[in-house]
Amino acid sequence: MDYLTSIAMSVIQWGAVIFTLLLFVSVIALAVMYWLDKNQTAHTIRRNYPVIGRFRYLFEHMGEFFRQYFFAMDREEHPFNRAERSWAYRAAKKVDSTLAFGSTRPLESQGDIFFSNGVFPVLEEDALPPKEVCIGEHTAKIPFRTNAIINISGMSYGALSKPAIRALSLGAAKAGIWMNTGEGGLSSYHLEGGGDIVFQIGTAKYGVRNAEGLLDDERLIKIAQHENVRMFEIKMSQGAKPGKGGMLPGEKVTEEIAEIRGITAHQSSNSPNGHPDIKSIDDLLNMIHRVRRVTSKPVGFKMVVGDLSFFSQLCKLVHKKGIEYCPDFITIDSSDGGTGAAPQPLMDYVGMHLRESLPGVVNIVTSYGLREHIKIIASGKLIVPGKAAWALSAGADFIVSARGFLFSLGCIQALQCNKNTCPTGITTHNLDLQRGLVTQEKSVRVANYAQELLHGIEMIAHACGVKEPRELNRSHVRIIENQSKSQSFSEAFPLPEVQTEYINILAPKNTSAPQEERLQ
Repeated sequence: MDYLTSIAMSVIQWGAVIFTLLLFVSVIALAVMYWLDKNQTAHTIRRNYPVIGRFRYLFEHMGEFFRQYFFAMDREEHPFNRAERSWAYRAAKKVDSTLAFGSTRPLESQGDIFFSNGVFPVLEEDALPPKEVCIGEHTAKIPFRTNAIINISGMSYGALSKPAIRALSLGAAKAGIWMNTGEGGLSSYHLEGGGDIVFQIGTAKYGVRNAEGLLDDERLIKIAQHENVRMFEIKMSQGAKPGKGGMLPGEKVTEEIAEIRGITAHQSSNSPNGHPDIKSIDDLLNMIHRVRRVTSKPVGFKMVVGDLSFFSQLCKLVHKKGIEYCPDFITIDSSDGGTGAAPQPLMDYVGMHLRESLPGVVNIVTSYGLREHIKIIASGKLIVPGKAAWALSAGADFIVSARGFLFSLGCIQALQCNKNTCPTGITTHNLDLQRGLVTQEKSVRVANYAQELLHGIEMIAHACGVKEPRELNRSHVRIIENQSKSQSFSEAFPLPEVQTEYINILAPKNTSAPQEERLQ
């Protein structure tokens, strides 16, 4: 007992000493902060309210985290609310995604959409897999055929970490979908899974640039020699920052990333806000023709729509120049698309929303008789089945998502993408933070998410009475006008007839001949 008493007294004594020291250090620290705050000139609140004023900045910094976990309702947050994120997490983990007691989504808000269910839904035994679509059938020597509907949008190695790219590559292969490299060039990690790759050519031409930063045909050929590289996408602009190039801070430019991109290591790399060699529609079509001639593979472009008349001019010029100048696909990004780093003025106020641009572009391409030749890829917050199904109904052939697949990797929307401090290891090159992202585990979740998103779209399609998702059309969607009335999407955005002068004008002369003969 005396021994235990002695130990207890020692603990109390040392505790008192430590407490006294901590109290002394705290008083000194508070005094120093008080003096610093009172005499600094940069912050009014700290100068007027020394020490206490510092809590304002702490609460301001922590506010977004408290809102996310404690205060925001399921449908209130931006850019993605809790309901959308939760669905993506459950889909990636392949756990029960059913809900009880009714939807929390507002079902009477003007402008929102819903689907018109058919009287006779398609039974499971009558359902069909998605149709195969051929891209570049009449133009590319090596066209790309796929039945994949959901695919991974452009996210570059550099913006994303090595384990994140590897997990996406392996997951894409498991799900049978394609992965877009983003503008950062092609790495061994993109190729690791063995799945289909779309190589993106950004404004800085990373990975295929010469010393002057212009397109290098020899480098382009080397990229095209990879069998897995199926298509090439020229990025004109992207959702969150139309008119602004990619932004990669210096702390993310490792030796390896610099080598892949063809830039200087450890220095911030900002892409031009446009292609120096593409300053007109004619330049764009010439570039498409050049890349397809060099690579023999389908070529298209990606952009945020700001002016629909651009597409009318493009289609007219395609007819004038010939089918060999026609883009094989157009990726339409929404103004509310995402990126790792973007200026707020562009993110908040520039670009057309996908809800308006997608049906508009489809209508123009259709009216000029080019719909058979130009496939449409839709992008922009299409992370849940309802939104993706709407895009297919509006006329898209494919859906691509970036942030949906980030959620499948474990993204918690911490809003740290533009720094090197991502807590989930997805957008950081800090090895300690990357350790939490286990590639094999996350690759399974990537594949699960793609499959569950497709499954959800198929459920909507079957409820509408069609056998597979690509049979959805505008007649299956309605737009809410007010609490008591809705309008058919096909009435709001009617699909036009092909203009008489453009009917079959670019059709191949002999569609039964082998592909090589038709191209000669």
